[in-house]
Amino acid sequence: MAGTDRTKQHLVIYKGDTKAFEGEVDEKTVAITGLEAGTVVATGDYQVAWSDGVNESDKVDIPGFTVNADTKPEVATNVTATPTDDGATIGVD
Repeated sequence: MAGTDRTKQHLVIYKGDTKAFEGEVDEKTVAITGLEAGTVVATGDYQVAWSDGVNESDKVDIPGFTVNADTKPEVATNVTATPTDDGATIGVD
């Protein structure tokens, strides 16, 4: 059985009843972005559907995931402030 032709479709991600993200036509991926590092997303918090711009497939639950915690830079340590004539120069280790 041949697969469905997706060349004129794109993915749409919903959070509840609201469209949250849309992919590009003829792409089989779409990104969820803007979440804080370490955020835990439960299965079904987001749903995905195919769209041709007019019609959409049934929505399917996206499996749960946790946003990578190591994407956030380490906290600055040993912060110093050296006064200048118009402010300060800040240093960190």
